[in-house]
Amino acid sequence: MWQIKKADRADRSSDEAVLADIADKVSPKGPDYLDLKVELHRRLIDLINLSALEQMSRQQIEAEVGELIHEQLALQKHALNHDERKQLVSDILDELLGLGPLEPLLQDGSITDILVNGHEVVFVERKGLLEKVETRFKDERHLLRIIQKIVSGVGRRIDESSPFVDARLPDGSRVNAIVPPLAVDGSLLSIRKFAKIPIGMAKLAELGSVPAPIAEFLQGVVASRRNVLISGGTGSGKTTLLNAMSSYIDERERIVTIEDSAELQLQQAHVARLETRPSNIEGRGEITQRDLVKNALRMRPDRIIVGEVRAGEAFDMLQAMNTGHDGSMTTVHANTARDALSRIEQMIGMSGIEISPRSARAQIASALHIVIQVGRLADGRRRLLSVSEINGMEGEVITMQDIFRFKMEGRDEQNMVMGHFEATGIRPRTMEDLLNHGIAISSNLFRPDRKID
Repeated sequence: MWQIKKADRADRSSDEAVLADIADKVSPKGPDYLDLKVELHRRLIDLINLSALEQMSRQQIEAEVGELIHEQLALQKHALNHDERKQLVSDILDELLGLGPLEPLLQDGSITDILVNGHEVVFVERKGLLEKVETRFKDERHLLRIIQKIVSGVGRRIDESSPFVDARLPDGSRVNAIVPPLAVDGSLLSIRKFAKIPIGMAKLAELGSVPAPIAEFLQGVVASRRNVLISGGTGSGKTTLLNAMSSYIDERERIVTIEDSAELQLQQAHVARLETRPSNIEGRGEITQRDLVKNALRMRPDRIIVGEVRAGEAFDMLQAMNTGHDGSMTTVHANTARDALSRIEQMIGMSGIEISPRSARAQIASALHIVIQVGRLADGRRRLLSVSEINGMEGEVITMQDIFRFKMEGRDEQNMVMGHFEATGIRPRTMEDLLNHGIAISSNLFRPDRKID
């Protein structure tokens, strides 16, 4: 016991007096609870040998921190009861070892997004709908300390000279933070949580996001090494679908992933993960996705997966798809499949390479085979909206045809979007590639009179 306790300090009695004065006025649901928790955390930092924490389990730390907290509260006139002390110990452990007030939200499996609008206002998303929660921070300084803890964990920084940052949590959850002076009313923090167990295609079929027959077709697309572009808006499920489809890649293939902030959760054994690096305080040392795509070509990849193309790396990605790295995949922000191709064309122009619009479209048409559009419906649910095939060029235009699509049919009594998946009746050309790889898909799947469940 007391492995984490430092030697007694001469001014310890004054610390206890301060804590006792705060504790006299506090109740776990009262306005002074945060003051007590933050003050205790600050005092414990002085009392604890932090290097010892690395050698101990959370249970051991909880026992010893609990004793320290009981000792620190011993002088108060109205002692907290057992449950209140237990909650206080848990909250302070979250401050010491985790992300403070955010920890309960991160542990709640029903929450998919956490949105912090200043230190007093926190919203979460459950089942596609936003709701305000009671969680809050003591002050702006407390919130900024938690943000600094997140971004420093991935070797990034945030301050007035670099006031916004993309980062990730250890479980892969995506984090964006922006601080004053850009954030007018206090620091803003957005966390997109990732499932601890990656959502596979079977789960997406169970949720109704992707029908099982279409999932079978997508499995064939991946196995036959077709190049895939997944398009959708923010929060539409692009990365989730990319993760699910990547599970169909053969274990014997070498996969290189390239991301701004590492989020992909590939399950194969042979995965080389690359992540961009921002510039340092002197404005040097930046490594972009384009740099990593170029480097990936020297790493003997069978497939390259780019988490999301945003700029000139789109050109290098298309070049890779056209030079033997079949079966590569990426995502892009766009509202429709046709818009996705237009955005890719614009990104080619951002590469700085002089290329005519027709040549750019020819590159796109020869590199990409399948475009998948996903979206978030008005009721908050995420769905696959269409699967399209690129057939080549006609004059100056890329020709593309829908194979499957989601047809909306209005709202039900609970205001949920009604609809069904259907085939357009077009048999995709890629069926020949599937057959060449020994993958048989029933032609009945493409009948136009059939609803797909």
